[in-house]
Amino acid sequence: MIEILSSAALATVQDLGRTGSLRWGVGTSGAMDNLALAAGNLLLGNALGAAAIEVPVFPFKVLFDDDCAFALTGADCAARLDDQPLLPWWVHQARAGQVLTLGLPRGGAQRGSRAMLCVAGGIDVPEVLGSRSTQLRGAFGGHEGRALRKGDLLRAAGAGAACRTGFGLVPPSLALPLERDGVAAVRVLPAAEYMAFEPTSREAFWAGEWKITPHSDRYGYRLEGEALRPIAPMELRSHGIVPGVIQVPHSGQPIIQMRDAQPSGGYPKFGTVIEADMWRLGQAPIGSRIRFIETSWEEALDALDEVRAWLDKVARMVELHRGAPAATK
Repeated sequence: MIEILSSAALATVQDLGRTGSLRWGVGTSGAMDNLALAAGNLLLGNALGAAAIEVPVFPFKVLFDDDCAFALTGADCAARLDDQPLLPWWVHQARAGQVLTLGLPRGGAQRGSRAMLCVAGGIDVPEVLGSRSTQLRGAFGGHEGRALRKGDLLRAAGAGAACRTGFGLVPPSLALPLERDGVAAVRVLPAAEYMAFEPTSREAFWAGEWKITPHSDRYGYRLEGEALRPIAPMELRSHGIVPGVIQVPHSGQPIIQMRDAQPSGGYPKFGTVIEADMWRLGQAPIGSRIRFIETSWEEALDALDEVRAWLDKVARMVELHRGAPAATK
């Protein structure tokens, strides 16, 4: 078992998300950085979408009640196992009674904002609608449908099992960098109402920097920048939306729908962050600035292929490590 020792808010159990339920008005949820989750699971030999603990607020502490291999991915949080410093994006071994502490993310504006604690076998909580992800708004999935609290106990499905440790990988922020003029960037497809905005607003969207405001969370990122103005007032009926959609309310300040986004909304759709870059957005710290790069459908597919190729490379590397003979002392 893993005991939560921290009272830090908003840590949740997440997997790759709840697909196929939008028709019932159920959002996807899932890890804000799906690449960190998938890579952590590959490092441990888990199924790609095994559930893990997503940590957005620090410090965060857990106690391992059993021997358990684990991997830390996502933000570099100056982690320590008891008093021993740990490498990020690495596979480690905890012994029964040891305490893992995650400190504040480090590394400047590109440091990331969320850590993923992946454990051998994955976090064992019941599936709801085919996923173990926590849906906070609906209060289901994950651990009792809520954020984790001090004293919660979680079972690691592979605790006590043999698992090769002591290796890791180069994080995707370094392997797959994307910036515009030194600012973190994501690629965006123009959406249905894009051409209904003033030309100067369309130009400003691509040319300017956008601040992620404190009024941002797993539901949506509210941005601050030059207001986007429609050519004429628009009133739309509510319609289906998905994570990544950029909507523009009457204020002209965009909102990017994130993993816990509701499945419908009526604001005009200016663009959509491509699936391959959602992990970058999920790691963008509150208060940081981002840039948008206009892309095409073909380029979006190529970007997704690039991400899949990186994961395939990780899988091959892990296979080589697991096939290597154990080091002797």
